[in-house]
Amino acid sequence: QVQLVESGGGLVQAGGSLRLSCAASGRTFSSYVRGWFRQAPGKEREFVAAITYREDTTVYAASVKGRFTISTDNAKNTVYLQMNSLKPEDTAVYYCAAIPRSRDYRDYKGVSYWGQGTQVTVSS
Repeated sequence: QVQLVESGGGLVQAGGSLRLSCAASGRTFSSYVRGWFRQAPGKEREFVAAITYREDTTVYAASVKGRFTISTDNAKNTVYLQMNSLKPEDTAVYYCAAIPRSRDYRDYKGVSYWGQGTQVTVSS
């Protein structure tokens, strides 16, 4: 089993920044793609960003590309999401996730493990 715990959410003004962390325990991330999803009220959970374990290849949703950066500290089994130039539309609960490499990392239905979520609220 993999346990994922997010932190770093909060309230920030538009244009501001937040850094989310996702600490993993139980197993390493070696068998998984690491990702972030988000879900706003009344909306479906959507892909935000992902990073592979070995290649450190990153991919982003078009809505966050150029503003968000996903990174890892493999020694700490931790994944980060640096969020800059935040917009009110970014307001959501953010979830980190571990996706088997055999699955589509952009599809929340393929996620094996979820964090509990951390709220990000961006005010106008």
